[in-house]
Amino acid sequence: MSVYLAAQYTEILGSKNPSEVIAWCVAEFGAEKVVQATSLGAEDQVITALLALNGASVGIFTLDTGRLPQETYDVIEETRSKYSMEIGMVFPDAGAVEAMVNSRGPNLFYNSIEGRKLCCQVRKVEPLKRRLAGARAWICGLRREQAVTRAGLKVVEWDGQFGVFKISPIADWTEKQAWEFIKSNGVPYNRLHDRGYPSIGCACCTRAVEPGKDVRTGRWWWETPEQKECGLHRQP
Repeated sequence: MSVYLAAQYTEILGSKNPSEVIAWCVAEFGAEKVVQATSLGAEDQVITALLALNGASVGIFTLDTGRLPQETYDVIEETRSKYSMEIGMVFPDAGAVEAMVNSRGPNLFYNSIEGRKLCCQVRKVEPLKRRLAGARAWICGLRREQAVTRAGLKVVEWDGQFGVFKISPIADWTEKQAWEFIKSNGVPYNRLHDRGYPSIGCACCTRAVEPGKDVRTGRWWWETPEQKECGLHRQP
């Protein structure tokens, strides 16, 4: 039923612009039941700015994995200051992290895909699941052209893993559109983007890429493109 509703919602939204999608989402589900989980990357900063500009008072938070680069914390402070908003910090279970690192080592993600996915599960997926409990909709900054794993992205999808509707207002935007919005609206952004990091996650799993390369090249560079998801955004 939820999958069917998601398809209906996508059809209803049709060619509505991102601000209209956000307004619809808040009206449909209620601001208290809508959240944005932000990575503080360019696209998520677009979403946060749209929420602020449209006065949508939904819960905004980021997953602090314990391995984030300093530049990500810097943009959190800049964003909080510019929009006078709270950005919550959600942490992984300390006991689970301790057990994982003690048994598999601090750099288990380099040793195998299974190890990397375990690290993402403990540091990202489980905390997100805890935070999304009780929410009805999760607004994301996903775009179709970001990765082969996102080519079929819909504006509204049912996320069975977390039991929420996942809303992607800028699903059909290009990278150029995202940056034009950031520049024209003075949106704070992660300064690693200026140093060749198109996609930013944990410091240990992110690196700069050469100009013109696929935006996900710098994430988990030891894996094939089809595997480059942390588990937060599974294909429907």
